[in-house]
Amino acid sequence: MTEPDYLAIIKERGQGALDIKMGIEMLEVSPQRLVARMPVEGNTQPIGLLHGGANVVLAESLGSIGTQLHAGPDRKIVGVDINATHHKSATSGYVTAVATPVSLGRTLCVYEIVITNEAGQRTCTARITCLILNKE
Repeated sequence: MTEPDYLAIIKERGQGALDIKMGIEMLEVSPQRLVARMPVEGNTQPIGLLHGGANVVLAESLGSIGTQLHAGPDRKIVGVDINATHHKSATSGYVTAVATPVSLGRTLCVYEIVITNEAGQRTCTARITCLILNKE
């Protein structure tokens, strides 16, 4: 059985308004691994560093998309917990996020998201837990 073209599914569905505002670009998509990048420019705090909240938006987008792909189109996804540890600042270029599942269950999914700068240095580690619900 051939695996679905998850990136095509995501592109067909379209991005959320916040992902578009943040400039998030999905590069690789499956329930087992998601990769995206986001520009630092336009997502900074007043002193020019990438805003910590921007890291969280990026992490939540990947974890939610991964959970939706795992659960299928007939289920609804809601984030119930997210945390992020900021290790290093980013001031220019892009950051890249790689999300991998910690647990893919019937009702809960947990992803770890590692965000790095263009030099490959880890700038943030996040973890999100998503709840899988029946569509109403």
